[in-house]
Amino acid sequence: MYTWGNYSSGKQKLLYGSNLAYQVASTPFGHAESGTFGDPNATPPQTVQLSADGQLTPITPPACSYVDVAQPPATTPAFQTTGWYIVTATYLGFTTPPGAVYMSTAGLPATTTNPTGECGAQPTS
Repeated sequence: MYTWGNYSSGKQKLLYGSNLAYQVASTPFGHAESGTFGDPNATPPQTVQLSADGQLTPITPPACSYVDVAQPPATTPAFQTTGWYIVTATYLGFTTPPGAVYMSTAGLPATTTNPTGECGAQPTS
């Protein structure tokens, strides 16, 4: 993750270093469609780990916070989120608005609209 500072002069600056700290909420919002959400601040972390420098790493047990809501006669999936973690960054006493982090580390069951069991939309290139 990256955190940008927007200054009153209009200048933007990429923030880093010991004055920047990231936090992830211990309770996810919603639920995982596959796998189980867990406390990222537990020892050891469950589902996701956020390092002090903003590296977000999925860990076992894998989870997917998307569901395929497509209905026949559709032939392609239509993904909808079912859960997420909230992440903030604090720099010199200023805290960012919360941002959502969605999980897509485990597959969904294969269906006629999602035959490969993808979890969430796939990159197009």
